[in-house]
Amino acid sequence: MRAIYKFQGKYKRGNILSLSLIFCSILPFIIACGGGKEVKKESYDYRITREAFSVAEAVRTAYVKKDFSSIQQMSTKEGYSDIVDSIRHFDSVDLTFTPKWVEIEQSKIYLNVAWKGIWITGGETTKERGMAVFLLDGSPLKISKVLRGNPFKYPER
Repeated sequence: MRAIYKFQGKYKRGNILSLSLIFCSILPFIIACGGGKEVKKESYDYRITREAFSVAEAVRTAYVKKDFSSIQQMSTKEGYSDIVDSIRHFDSVDLTFTPKWVEIEQSKIYLNVAWKGIWITGGETTKERGMAVFLLDGSPLKISKVLRGNPFKYPER
């Protein structure tokens, strides 16, 4: 009878030990997830930056699809004419934008975007890359000018 008693004692100590190990491993998760911390509101600069990236991406997508009405919605009159007047004929294009930098000066937003494009026209392939600077303003933001590195002027003749 003593052997059974000792076995049960070891078994109970083993349960307590494993339960305490489980509790100790779960405790950090409980502490990290709890507390009801407030979620920080996004800053004005962050919101504007995100909106500027979104506008540039929408214009890029519309350009690829040759959807001029969408380009017009995302641009001011001057910006729309700046983009559309520079567009050359192409059969298809693979254009990617990588946002690099945003400068915010009161109501003007300068968006720097690295771009790469592959245009196919009549069986000929043109590859180009560059750095564009878009000027955005208004509320909601709209492209008002392509200051340099216009990716929409390719393929050049």
